[in-house]
Amino acid sequence: MLSGKPIMQEMHEKMHRLNYAYKTELSYCDWAKRFIGFVGARCRDDLLVDSAGLVERFLTDLVVSKNVAASTQNQALNALAFLYREVFGHPFDGVKPARSRKTPRLPVVLSVDEVRSILACLRGTSFLMVNMLYGGGLRVSELVRLRVQDIDFEYAQIVVRNGKGDKGRVTPLADKVVVLLRAHLLQRKEVHSQDLVNDCAGVFLPNALALKDPNAPFEFGWQYVFASHNLAVDPRSVIKRRHHVDSSTMNKAIKVAVRKCGIDKKVSAHTFRHSFATHLLQTGTDIRTIQALLGHANVQTTMIYSHVLKQRSQGVKSPLDSL
Repeated sequence: MLSGKPIMQEMHEKMHRLNYAYKTELSYCDWAKRFIGFVGARCRDDLLVDSAGLVERFLTDLVVSKNVAASTQNQALNALAFLYREVFGHPFDGVKPARSRKTPRLPVVLSVDEVRSILACLRGTSFLMVNMLYGGGLRVSELVRLRVQDIDFEYAQIVVRNGKGDKGRVTPLADKVVVLLRAHLLQRKEVHSQDLVNDCAGVFLPNALALKDPNAPFEFGWQYVFASHNLAVDPRSVIKRRHHVDSSTMNKAIKVAVRKCGIDKKVSAHTFRHSFATHLLQTGTDIRTIQALLGHANVQTTMIYSHVLKQRSQGVKSPLDSL
């Protein structure tokens, strides 16, 4: 019989050893489980006979039966490519599944007044975090993973390390958040000092940095700017640490604020990143600069915001208004 545990365990270990992000690890392993269930394999050899054909049928089924987007199908393909290449040692080629025809949706964008209204309904740490999301065009994952040393007050910038695609960049630190952020970091330092007194395990560091510098996990500069109130067990090292805050907390606060404002758009934390880019474009910032600030590898990805402006009828007057 096929036991999923050894395959999944090996896949987890491989991804950990190759420094894949934990969320990517969970996602890839989930796709591997779904693929094995789809194939109905009873032993490992069942997955190696006509592997390209099996993968192609699975990816085609995602489009035909599940109607997934192209990005979802690509993620599944990448996960299975990793499974066969790194776990089985038998990479496949020649896969040509049916491709999704779902076109990317235009992102939801808030007006400046809507952003102002939502911010006015937020309080405490959520208020500061959403200000930084909008002020710097950050992804939610980038915001919650910010370390104290990533905040550069002198140059008024935020250094984003290990962003999507493991790329780094700098983005603006808005003047309006400086006072509040400094006060937050003072409180954060008090909590960190108490953690040291209580012999709390140091913060998680990527890429074996803790081995190179054993003191680094305990230095304030390496601590998360937005840390969780409670200690939790690290799922990989099984060490009890103070992790960063969960992004769901901020999304819940945003939903409450949006409801209070009476805004009917589907707003999430990521909406503020879309709004950041669109508002910069409206005020004359060139597309290449916005691309750099967002960390897009391809300018075509950034061009979606010019489509948003066109969709909002910028520069086009409705013929109805001429009647």
